[in-house]
Amino acid sequence: MQKKVWLSSPHMGNSEKSYVEEAFTTNWIAPLGPNVSGFERDIEEYIGNDVHAACLSSGTGAIHLALELLGVGLNDEVLCQSFTFAASANPITYLGGKPIFIDSESETWNISPELLEKAIIDRIQLGKKPKAIIAVHLYGMPYKIDEVHAVSKKYNIPIVEDSAEALGSSYQGIRCGSFGDIAILSFNGNKIITTSGGGALLSKDEKIKQKAIFLSTQARDNAPHYQHSHIGYNYRMSNVLAGIGRGQMEVLPERIGARRNNFLFYKEVLSDFKEITFLEEPYGTYSNRWLTCILTPSFKIREKIRVALEKENIESRPLWKPMHLQPIFENETHYVNGVSEDLFNRGLCLPSGSNLDREDLVRICDIIKNLLQ
Repeated sequence: MQKKVWLSSPHMGNSEKSYVEEAFTTNWIAPLGPNVSGFERDIEEYIGNDVHAACLSSGTGAIHLALELLGVGLNDEVLCQSFTFAASANPITYLGGKPIFIDSESETWNISPELLEKAIIDRIQLGKKPKAIIAVHLYGMPYKIDEVHAVSKKYNIPIVEDSAEALGSSYQGIRCGSFGDIAILSFNGNKIITTSGGGALLSKDEKIKQKAIFLSTQARDNAPHYQHSHIGYNYRMSNVLAGIGRGQMEVLPERIGARRNNFLFYKEVLSDFKEITFLEEPYGTYSNRWLTCILTPSFKIREKIRVALEKENIESRPLWKPMHLQPIFENETHYVNGVSEDLFNRGLCLPSGSNLDREDLVRICDIIKNLLQ
């Protein structure tokens, strides 16, 4: 059987093991310790823009806490990008809220500012002003920052900036993770850097960071005994996993460079085929190219490529199925224009790991070229 090529596999550097070994040597195995605070500092220094970071057990947990910190509760409505992974939307339901799904625009594939404003006007007229907006930098491509945040400011609705896929991406030289009222990162195994499992909550408000830490450590009051005045969660990142994260931060620029080079290779080799188009960076936008995505003319051609790769032990994946088309959410209110459904039907994510070698890339492209020729 041919060598397995994964869509986006973990890629360790040289120093992760030393941070983890230090945690073992010093017996800092508990969910707190110097690696956690060190990893938070590393993230804060990298993103800059006066951001404060709280390291958590997952990006999903970070969205959950973000919504709770913004006051989302029972029957509150939250506007959520439909074209995304389920983890962007699921936490709304954890709090008893109601997701309102917003379709995409075609330039970045992210939340449509026009539909967003239309939905807000509509919900306000119904007496249901939304409590928050969840906007996602999909596949590492920043959403339309200026337009989306202008709508947010106009109607005074805070933004949760879902940067799970966008560590290292930027807009006008400002790194993603610093635009929203609260932002989140993910360090899941398939992300641009990983801690095996993990995430972070980001805010320019130090008080929000401290509240997130309080809630993520079971909301234990400051008392000599275990006392709780709030419902809390077991969401804090462990010192061992944070050690992996510290090592990964050291190689993050290399990982971004490798992913962007993957995109450039695919584009150079495949762009002559009229059946293949790529998502370009709008002016002022810099994408980490977490995943290289292509668009084909039809579902049929998309599937031909996917199946051909699968037969050769190469993992690829259709673009995200929009939340408003998911069985669990199909009855929720949605404002759509057909963009995300079309992208789902015609789009494919190609292998994009930073540990791909040239031989892998040539093999993938040869399969696609032979199919299309």
